[in-house]
Amino acid sequence: MLAAPLRVGSRSAVKAPVASAKRNVHDIMISRTGKPIIRQGGGGRSSLSGHTATVFGATGFLGRYIVSKLAKQGTTVVIPWRDEDAKRHLKVAGDLGQVVMHEFDLRNTESIETAVRHSDIVYNLIGRDWETKNFKFDDVHVDGAARIAESCAKYDVDRLVHVSALNADVNSPSEFYRTKAQAENVVRDVFPEATIVRPSTMYGAEDRFLNVLASKTTHISVNHQKAIVRPAHVADVAEALEYMMHNDWTAGQTFELYGKEKLSVAEVAAMVRRVTLKKHKNYNIPAPIMKQISKVLELAWWPIYSPDQVAREFINDTPTQGAKTFADLGITPAEFEHAALTYLRSYRSNIYFDQPMDASELGKVRKGEVHVID
Repeated sequence: MLAAPLRVGSRSAVKAPVASAKRNVHDIMISRTGKPIIRQGGGGRSSLSGHTATVFGATGFLGRYIVSKLAKQGTTVVIPWRDEDAKRHLKVAGDLGQVVMHEFDLRNTESIETAVRHSDIVYNLIGRDWETKNFKFDDVHVDGAARIAESCAKYDVDRLVHVSALNADVNSPSEFYRTKAQAENVVRDVFPEATIVRPSTMYGAEDRFLNVLASKTTHISVNHQKAIVRPAHVADVAEALEYMMHNDWTAGQTFELYGKEKLSVAEVAAMVRRVTLKKHKNYNIPAPIMKQISKVLELAWWPIYSPDQVAREFINDTPTQGAKTFADLGITPAEFEHAALTYLRSYRSNIYFDQPMDASELGKVRKGEVHVID
């Protein structure tokens, strides 16, 4: 009598042997503080890099880029958040279960400790360009940074990367830059091995630099747009932060990340006009008058213009002599004008959208170029 055939999925069916993932010696590494980091998989989004990273300020401009870079290589990313809607887009940055959301309050030490206790690296990207009735510059930049550093020290977190600003100076006329410098000193006192990162003015798809210049046709300044900027592409800064997770020699170092070009805001505005093919006007108001106007504008519940922005318009992006830069990390910064075209083209009218990007006049093309419109 013939035996009945076994049904697929029945308990009696013989299961095919499953090949176990082979783990090699190079998949296991010891962190700077002696913690084991074990990699699994062949690399990429669905593997495990062995690292667990907490990113404070992940819902901001720079945050989404570093979260994406970490998650797509299999790093478990803890995202402390305050606004339910602000963090939704980050959930799909990594594979299922690799992006962990954690509600926190910058004034609540316990919630901060919960966010960092299982991590081997913590990024602090928290910063504000303006003050609110609930959070002043000191509250965000100094006190908040101190709580994060103390929590990292308490739970013996392997690495802390603190993001500051290029012009941070305790003697700066701008309270924004002054508190950024004070935060650096506080973090280094609490966590001496912290890596300090000072990016310059950053640009990208969601920035508040090129988008502001391109979206408005009328601008107000107090320095005739003479301030010197050295724009850095946000993707380059995120790549530098990712590099620091894998290279312990960056612990205790200070990096200043800025672009190759040295331009005035007026030169950037001229480039924006050339690319968008729109006419822009700039009205200069004396600084004392603008300070008084900004005090009134500051009363609005959305950011318009603050007195500290008046002070910042007179400050140039000035690198520190001998500071480590992109070059020390093996990163070549993107060319500003070439990369900016990607973001500025969307501000063109549909009538002129197909015009050459470097045309100074409508219909004018360079010799040897062919312009075809379907």
